[in-house]
Amino acid sequence: MNVKLLKPICNYLPALASFLVSGCDLDVLNPKGSVGVAEKSLIVDSTIAMLIVVVPVIALTAWFAWRYRASNKTAAYLPKWAHFNKIEVVVWTVPTLIIAYLAILTWNSTHALDPYKPLQSQIKPINVEVVALDWKWLFIYPDLGIASVNQLEFPVGTPVNFRITSDSVMNSFFIPQLGGQIYAMAGMQTQLHLIANEAGDYAGESANFSGRGFSDMKFRAIATSNADFESWVRKVKASPTPLDADVYGVLAAPSEKNPVAYYSHVGPVLFNNIIAKYNNGNVRSTTDPRCDTKG
Repeated sequence: MNVKLLKPICNYLPALASFLVSGCDLDVLNPKGSVGVAEKSLIVDSTIAMLIVVVPVIALTAWFAWRYRASNKTAAYLPKWAHFNKIEVVVWTVPTLIIAYLAILTWNSTHALDPYKPLQSQIKPINVEVVALDWKWLFIYPDLGIASVNQLEFPVGTPVNFRITSDSVMNSFFIPQLGGQIYAMAGMQTQLHLIANEAGDYAGESANFSGRGFSDMKFRAIATSNADFESWVRKVKASPTPLDADVYGVLAAPSEKNPVAYYSHVGPVLFNNIIAKYNNGNVRSTTDPRCDTKG
């Protein structure tokens, strides 16, 4: 290759690398909640363990290519060499230990980070019912009788218990900086428990492709003080629009880039009815006693 042509290309490589990562916020590696912190630790520990194999392999590949190049007459030429016990011990023992470590790490983290497992806290949690629609998110606060679209608000330091479903195709509920990612499926419900350790305005999204409006199916998760949360609740309750059957029918229709919307009143069975419509009127797969009846 012409060296004169290669040099200008190399000069632009740092700029190209910066451009490629400029849109990556890496929110998962900047957690603001205890679940997110634990997941970051799992990612980092797993990556380091796997690099114990990857880095030496890459280094030795380069070293072998240099050491046994055709021009190096000092390198031993052993065409019939096939086995060396010390090498066999290393190439089998190290990966075995790493796999064992990852197995233990996975077992412990799977149970500790079970999305259905409530978070331990002295503070009473807030219950939120989440409905994935085309292409927006509906958040129902059953204990407060209010709802919002594309905006989730809760007090900092307070556990949030989510019940999640879909009134459309399968989606994935995800707040990267708080941790967790779980599917929203029609006729079913999943659970997730999160907490924000710091006040902030966090990005939320669907992590599962769901059609034309998927790219704009985003929401804001706002962790705020108790006083500000109560003020927000009063603001929502002052909305002139209740979320009755007719309003919900319009809301559930496919639409894109929906602005934030507030609903001052929501019926206590709306979430259950959304699930029941796909199950012949039955609500299934939950430990919530409110769901042991027909929708």
